[in-house]
Amino acid sequence: MNNIKRQLHQLCVEVVQQRMNAAQMAIAEAQQAANDDTKSSAGDKYETGREMAQQETNRNLTQLNEANKLMVALNQIGTSGKSATAEAGSVVITNNGKFYLSISAGTLNLNNETYFAISPASPIGIKMKACKKGDEFILNGKSYKIEEII
Repeated sequence: MNNIKRQLHQLCVEVVQQRMNAAQMAIAEAQQAANDDTKSSAGDKYETGREMAQQETNRNLTQLNEANKLMVALNQIGTSGKSATAEAGSVVITNNGKFYLSISAGTLNLNNETYFAISPASPIGIKMKACKKGDEFILNGKSYKIEEII
């Protein structure tokens, strides 16, 4: 069962790495565009182009920073052991889906099963935290019953 946790953890790492790579690529492209923009007789056009490239670089630096924070959070999550209550690193099986309490990484597919990677700080993560097998909670009018915690 811990193998599932390790595999889900690895899928989350891959999602974050893809985000980091995309941000780094976009930063490089924006910097290249700024460098390629040659000064023309219309000086304002040159400055506007450079400013737009700088804004794009700044946006992507923010995304890269957020991805780095997610990677740090992932590195703090254990992938071994089993807990009686839902906590960071737990796989929580409910009657309404399977959840990996880690980071917000969306839908993960593993062995033809769908898992939702959610943050412990998300609304559903908050409801799940400290719950144990058999506990129930309601979120947005939907009832969840915890069937298993891995």
